[in-house]
Amino acid sequence: MSNLISCVSWVKRGISAHQPSKYVLDEKELERVSTLARIELEDARIEMERAHNAAKSMGKGAEGAEADDADEDGDEDAWVDEEDASMEVDGEVQVDVPEKGDDLAQYKLDEYDDDDVKEDGTGPFSNIKGLTFYRDNQDDPYITLKDDVEDDERLELEILPTDNLLVTAKTEDDVSQLEIYVYDESQDNLYVHHDLMLPNFPLCLEWLDFPPTSSEMEADTPPKFGNYIAVGTLDPEIEIWSLDVVESMYPDMILGRPDQTAAHVPVPAGTGKKKRKKTKHRPSSNAYHVDAVLGLSWNRSHRHMLASASADRTVKLWDLSRPIVDGEGAIRSFGVHKDKVQAVQWNEKEPTVLLSGSYDRTVRVFDSRAPDTGVGAVLGADVEALRWDPWETHAFYVSLENGLVLNFDARALPTDIKSPSPARFTLSAHDGAVSALDVSPLLRGCICTGGTDKLVKVWNVDQTAGGKPVVSMVASRDMEVGKVFSAVFSPDDPLTIAAAGSRAKLQIWDVGANSGARRAFASKLSEAGRVLKEKEGGGLVGLVDDDEASEDEGDEDD
Repeated sequence: MSNLISCVSWVKRGISAHQPSKYVLDEKELERVSTLARIELEDARIEMERAHNAAKSMGKGAEGAEADDADEDGDEDAWVDEEDASMEVDGEVQVDVPEKGDDLAQYKLDEYDDDDVKEDGTGPFSNIKGLTFYRDNQDDPYITLKDDVEDDERLELEILPTDNLLVTAKTEDDVSQLEIYVYDESQDNLYVHHDLMLPNFPLCLEWLDFPPTSSEMEADTPPKFGNYIAVGTLDPEIEIWSLDVVESMYPDMILGRPDQTAAHVPVPAGTGKKKRKKTKHRPSSNAYHVDAVLGLSWNRSHRHMLASASADRTVKLWDLSRPIVDGEGAIRSFGVHKDKVQAVQWNEKEPTVLLSGSYDRTVRVFDSRAPDTGVGAVLGADVEALRWDPWETHAFYVSLENGLVLNFDARALPTDIKSPSPARFTLSAHDGAVSALDVSPLLRGCICTGGTDKLVKVWNVDQTAGGKPVVSMVASRDMEVGKVFSAVFSPDDPLTIAAAGSRAKLQIWDVGANSGARRAFASKLSEAGRVLKEKEGGGLVGLVDDDEASEDEGDEDD
């Protein structure tokens, strides 16, 4: 698996804890972790058993060279390790020990390790044995300036109210993790704050402020505000992690049933000599996902609600205020699509309405209270991403695999999916799939797209007097992240975009540093009360590698 960052999520300034806490393994946490560990061990046992049985069945059904040797099983007991056999020698082994020569006797090597050594009491190192070694400088009475390790760690973990957090879902050398960055816009400084290990390849992220309820919490406890990230992976479960705790071992909550969806390793389809059968869809469940989680959306009005889209062709709703109880899971499950559901998003203005897009080349808009009365549209390619327009209640954007971006008005869509459903306008955005799409929450009519052509583009959508939208490209840039998998606007700065992709690299682009972009959005920036100034370096900020930093220091010395 190649190195890449599959998705990026911003955290607004002032949300994160000023001083993140360290993970504490108390009795309650130990009990919870032990339960999760037992489930993982059971998963591993089932996977091994399934793989072993599949290998045996493949061996019996193979032909020719692929068939298992029948004599191998019979001779298994007779097999001997050559290395072990070479160690078996009859009788005792005689070892010849050479006698010491008289020329070495003068050095008294036999007495080298003896403790009773005569000390002359003279010489510069005569009192060397009187010195005491202390492993910790805190214990050495002769060191008066103590190293305050706790203060150093506290400064390293400190997050200022003017800092943004960025969470990236990164996979490198087959190891998946969440990397949490701190971005200081005033200093154009970006660095990794901490990371969290993940069990499988991450596919989507969603930030939320609602603390998930665990089985130990009281149901009557009033909901508070927090700093959490929900993660969807190739596993059917959804993990929710606290971003204010470092060195965490396990997530704060897992949505799903790991004990029911165990053993995700697929059974081999055959030996290659016979035609393989098509992979069957896993039997779906209304209580939990049974395949990878491809999309997540948190409801900002009903803060305890989380929607998820999955490869099992369903959209599910989760209540984060309910404690985890055996047999319970999602509160609702919607089967409005016939193929994998790629993306889902709540409408901020109408908080009960959901928008979903699928590999069946359709988008659906439906009320979660009455999903059968929804509307939809047929598209010409698979859905890559979708977004509601925060400036228009009923408008939304959809990006496709064929490089197009479409804008729809949900009120004009038919209830019959087979009926014509023309888009308000179509944008030919990229040469290849438009894998990233976002709408600025601070500037009306400002959208960004990212594609497999390695470009990030910023577009300006203006409304004419007749109501017909006019779209123009404002800026385009190769942000040196490879194929772009995620491009997201900052929640605090109107023209700041974070992008990542196939090079496993996070870059931040301040589009306002471009004079042409400032002119194009001048009126909208004035309406929003924003003033942007030109910056050095073209407005691109990234993580400086140690090798690059050392090279720069070497150039300055020269």
